[in-house]
Amino acid sequence: MLELLYVSILIGTILVLVAAFSSLLAFRFGAPLLLLFLSIGLLAGVDGLGLDFDNAGLAYFVGTIALAIILFDSGFGTHLSTFRQAAYPAITLATAGVLITSVMFGLAASSLLHLSIVEGILLGAIVGSTDAAAVFFLLRVGGVTIRDRVRSLLEIESGTNDPMAIFLTIALVELLGRGDGLDAIGLSVILGFVKQMGLGLVFGLGGGFMIAEILTRLQIDRGLMPIMTLGLALLVFALTGAVGGSGFLAVYVAGLYAGNSGLKAASHVKRFQDGLTWLAQIVMFLILGLLATPSQFSLIFWPALGLAAFLIFVARPLAVWLCLLPFGFQRRETAFVSWVGLRGAVSILLAIVPLIGGLDDARLFFNSAFIIVLASLLVQGWTIGVVARRLGLVVPPRIGPIEKFELELPGSPDHELLSYRVVPDSPVARGERVPRWARPSLVIRDGRSMRYQYAGRLQSGDYVYLFISPRYPPLLDRLFASPAPVTADDAEFFGDFALDPAARAKDLAAAYGFRLHPDEETMSISEMMIRRLGGEADYGDRVAASPVELIVRQTGIDGAVVAAGLSLEPGSGRGGQIPLFYSGRDIAGFFARLLGRG
Repeated sequence: MLELLYVSILIGTILVLVAAFSSLLAFRFGAPLLLLFLSIGLLAGVDGLGLDFDNAGLAYFVGTIALAIILFDSGFGTHLSTFRQAAYPAITLATAGVLITSVMFGLAASSLLHLSIVEGILLGAIVGSTDAAAVFFLLRVGGVTIRDRVRSLLEIESGTNDPMAIFLTIALVELLGRGDGLDAIGLSVILGFVKQMGLGLVFGLGGGFMIAEILTRLQIDRGLMPIMTLGLALLVFALTGAVGGSGFLAVYVAGLYAGNSGLKAASHVKRFQDGLTWLAQIVMFLILGLLATPSQFSLIFWPALGLAAFLIFVARPLAVWLCLLPFGFQRRETAFVSWVGLRGAVSILLAIVPLIGGLDDARLFFNSAFIIVLASLLVQGWTIGVVARRLGLVVPPRIGPIEKFELELPGSPDHELLSYRVVPDSPVARGERVPRWARPSLVIRDGRSMRYQYAGRLQSGDYVYLFISPRYPPLLDRLFASPAPVTADDAEFFGDFALDPAARAKDLAAAYGFRLHPDEETMSISEMMIRRLGGEADYGDRVAASPVELIVRQTGIDGAVVAAGLSLEPGSGRGGQIPLFYSGRDIAGFFARLLGRG
């Protein structure tokens, strides 16, 4: 018995280490890392090395805990300003988008797999949500830097759409288990949804407040603080689920609240959670890969592949277009959001629910979902960067390479200790002094440390340590970085020429013939841009003002636009001539021209 225990630990450890080492291949060759994790589980499974793992209940239990950890971390790492910027379109996608996708996909699945309508919609619910782990990895770690508004939308959508898919899946499994049809979906199901989401939101806010208060008021050892945070997060998750709410929504909201409550040890907790989230992703994908039986895939391979194509090229794009229509996204932005609809471990995890529920075609659901996830990670996961560049959504480098890290200082919640490396041709290397408010304290040159006051003129290769308020690093970034060369791509991204953001928006509107809202008549260009961006502007944001487009080149400490560009032909760039995804403004313009001709 003890030998079996040690062998099991040995095998599990080897699989985790192999998965961790596979990250080197992913970063080197651009492969979707989570696909590698899943593939390692498949290769080690019953049709590979022969590990026979067939415990669906254990896989669902482990996967559920891992997903709760991932969602808490994704909420904890999401800034409230980011959430505000894209909350409405993201939540629309996370609710109505999942429902539309599930129904459209269900109709196709019932035809290709010869299922009933309810069974088809169940498979649609299983694959209806995007995977938070896959999306967060590609956008935060995968080296693809896109416009902040689009990135925020995708991250928030992936973190909030799981509760809707989970609710639909469980409700439809219960419906099929009772032998009911679509006519049984009535008021009770709607009230159940309202109850789950409502309790999830309330318990999430209360749980986030509890976590923030406990970590702030109690004198907890720094080593125990991350453990305490994790334990409280899982407490919120389990308690919410026990009373009939959505634990997944609650744990995400709790992470969002706690992460934005100004915790003194937030960076310490975040570092711990980063490692734990990686482990959760590895374990979840490995176990789900072990549970699969690839030899059974051949029975439904081509219909499932056809459904994957329908999901990628029809259902997801149509649902995204309908949901984003009222929010003024450009065609290229809508196209990119529709493409970043990666399915991952959540879909495979939900495919276990029919197995646990004892449905007759449970293996059909699981195998179909697995093939669809593999196709999504292969097709979409491997092409995110290519599509982003093709659509002109990749943000050019701000100024140049900067080496910077943060250290947490006990007793100094409003200051940070930063380290910059002086690069050639940077302003400080050319003799510009560091401002006194940055409190430069130490310079390391050729392995020797010296006080800043005695270092003289900074030289290329110096490391400078500074105490600074968290509000000011963007200003120092410009001092310690070499100017980045302006390329044709940058010119396309930033517009044809610069504008003075302090000028009156009324004058600009008169010069280029676009309309202002009545309350914008007295605003500056900066104020008008911020208003149209939902109250916050960020680097690379674009404001449509037909027939031109205004572009944020730089923002100041107070959030105002301090440098802006203007594009005379916003539709002429890459992705501008997409014949699909017309925005509400495009449709209104079409009907206006049509009525004008009449």
